[in-house]
Amino acid sequence: MTELDPRDPLRVTVAMLTFHRPEDLRTVVPMLLMHVEAAEAEAEDPIRARILIVDNDPDGSGHAPVRPHLGDRLRYVVEPTPGIAAGRNRALDELGEEDVVVFIDDDERPRPGWLLGLIDMHRRTGAAAVAGPVISEFIGDLHPWVAAGAFFWRRRRPSGTALDVAATGNLLLDLRQVRRLGVRFEPSYGLNGAEDTLFTRSLARRGALLVWCDEAVVTDVVPAERMTPRWVLKRAFSHGNSWSLTSVALETSPARRWRCRARVAFDGLVRFTAGGCRFALGLVTRSAHHQTRGLRTCARGAGMLAGSVDLAFQEYGAVASPRRRLTRAPRPSADHSGDHPVHPGGRA
Repeated sequence: MTELDPRDPLRVTVAMLTFHRPEDLRTVVPMLLMHVEAAEAEAEDPIRARILIVDNDPDGSGHAPVRPHLGDRLRYVVEPTPGIAAGRNRALDELGEEDVVVFIDDDERPRPGWLLGLIDMHRRTGAAAVAGPVISEFIGDLHPWVAAGAFFWRRRRPSGTALDVAATGNLLLDLRQVRRLGVRFEPSYGLNGAEDTLFTRSLARRGALLVWCDEAVVTDVVPAERMTPRWVLKRAFSHGNSWSLTSVALETSPARRWRCRARVAFDGLVRFTAGGCRFALGLVTRSAHHQTRGLRTCARGAGMLAGSVDLAFQEYGAVASPRRRLTRAPRPSADHSGDHPVHPGGRA
């Protein structure tokens, strides 16, 4: 790969996946346009910033709300293949020779300094990925039971902290390093929410640097249907399931995979048992905090147990009825084991 002239502008695209959320698009697209314009104007080194909207609805329902903004600053494409992985891979394919992509979700709202914060951290560290905080904002009153369990609390870290996994809701990727490492979003995980876990863990396994930027904040707008005990417990199950499935997928041989299955099954059983004990303590002491946190731990442990035997929770899409959300996980289509370490740095 040829060395880039440091005087050339860093080519940045903000990529947003969307599916049946026209009102969200009407709100967030103007905000993204303001951020890319501000980043170009305020960056110490030159930046050329653009926006890409990837609509996962084959009927293109997201076109109408973004039509007034289409042009040199913003492109819109339709990815008809269902699943988040297909949408994110379409974004990677569309970006050609871009240097950096920044993923943000259509139900998130960037706060001041968001985009420039991610870019500055990337330039200072040469990281392959930079993740930022996602802070929940609720539409309506949060259910007291859900509030007691702190289900929407997400851990924050000092800026510059190295990571071994990250979500894609607020994530910068250095596309030159991603291309060199050959990492893609796993299509077989497109409906179970594990695609970002496997992607970023694969980057870390290959020696890439992932860092945290605590100043690059986005707000997650949480609708009423996600503020219920049932929904948050399913999400806790899904998180445990994703961790277990990707842990097995990252192993390099059948023997290592079986040892990994045993390990994550044991960890899941410990969580399930400990969570049950904490829930029981909460019942005895009438502590909503212990009850909710206990059930959260139980749900995560149960998800890990399911993943250890290749059962995948289908969190997204209409692949199953609410009564049948666990399916046999397909084998990943690519090698995610990380046998090809790299030492990234700067604008390679």
